[in-house]
Amino acid sequence: MSTFSPLKEREKQIYMKGEAPFDMTCDTKSAAGSVSQRACVFCGSRVVLYPVADALHLVHGPIGCAAYTWDIRGSLSSGPELHRKSFSTDLREKQVIFGGETRLYRSLTELIDRYEPKAAFVYATCIVGIIGDDVSAVCKKVAAEKGIPVIPVHSEGFKGTKKDGYKAACDALGTLIGTGDTSAIGKISINILGEFNIGGESWIIENYYKKMGVDVVSVMTGDSRVDKIRKAHGASLNVVQCSGSMTYLAKMMEEKYGIPYIRVSYFGIEDTARALYDVAAHFSDRPDIMEKTKALVHDEVSVIHPEIKKYRAYLTGKRAAIYVGGAFKAFSLIKALKSLGMTTILAGSQTGSKEDYEILKDMCDDGTVIVDDANPLELSKYIVDKKADLFIGGVKERPVAYKMGVGFCDHNHERKIPLAGFEGMVHFAREVYGTVKSPVWGLLKNER
Repeated sequence: MSTFSPLKEREKQIYMKGEAPFDMTCDTKSAAGSVSQRACVFCGSRVVLYPVADALHLVHGPIGCAAYTWDIRGSLSSGPELHRKSFSTDLREKQVIFGGETRLYRSLTELIDRYEPKAAFVYATCIVGIIGDDVSAVCKKVAAEKGIPVIPVHSEGFKGTKKDGYKAACDALGTLIGTGDTSAIGKISINILGEFNIGGESWIIENYYKKMGVDVVSVMTGDSRVDKIRKAHGASLNVVQCSGSMTYLAKMMEEKYGIPYIRVSYFGIEDTARALYDVAAHFSDRPDIMEKTKALVHDEVSVIHPEIKKYRAYLTGKRAAIYVGGAFKAFSLIKALKSLGMTTILAGSQTGSKEDYEILKDMCDDGTVIVDDANPLELSKYIVDKKADLFIGGVKERPVAYKMGVGFCDHNHERKIPLAGFEGMVHFAREVYGTVKSPVWGLLKNER
């Protein structure tokens, strides 16, 4: 692997701390031939909107687009599970030639009659943009006939990067926000943006706020409901967990409804505590909320500290590579790994900004590789060259880790246990310990 060199077009998207002045390029389209780990615009919109559990999600395009993103988040619901079904208009050669609007109309009306959703999201894919179907017109017609919001999501894959999909999803959510009754919402209230309840995290976080005396109006979009999204404009504060996907919506709501926002993370002890303290500080005219928050953090940390200390004793000195969707998650992971005594030898993301990578540079040790929009060959090289003991990423990074004979932890879409909050930190530490400690990696390294 040491003879590998990156594509010339990608040289400024890779930086090793301590080697040269920092000058990273990001927010660009993936280089041709790079086999980017990024998803397309359509997938970006789908992962954001998918957890809205009582809405109909219809993919207008070939069946492959729906199959690719079926159950993509695995997001848990405390009630309806309409989002778990994968609906597609299944466009074929005839529709590509003569247009697919008739099929879209029939699909929408049939599905709405059968499932009675609170709203419907219609995702436009690449082929729809190419053939010119007027998705907005069909949605408007069906909405008038059926009496529910039918929202076009303009997420044609060729339009840009995954970030553009996030923006399309935020625009779709924005059409719902502001249409509900907010008369019952109090002043001490928040929306949680960018939390997707993959392993039940939303329930853990909402419970913290309940103990603090803070009402959660809406979670966008984990275990979400259309009616709650409609009245999200009644909250006093937006708390943004996944900055890459939801900062655009937070800024939109600040401009339109005057709702301020803060960026937080619920991964790791340090960041979870800081998130709760920052929310409590926002409601400074209620000092009792801060007192409840201090008591909550003290109690939670006291419970988990002995087990974290046990895992740290073994993991100290181990080396981890991180490659995730948004850079803000990477910040928290670096801190969480540091609390376990581990060092980070690679940190990268699919959608980070220049400011994000500046922060990563300051957080990382000399020799750490920082990478934007990586490909499997680059990830493989640095995992081997930097002698990683663990790779933390998503479903597409798992094969890279296993082929290199390195332990892997899923911190993205497919995990089944919550990794957020204080409870989640214990789950994370336990998974890291069990993975790194497994004897199979030593056997594979001997074979290699």
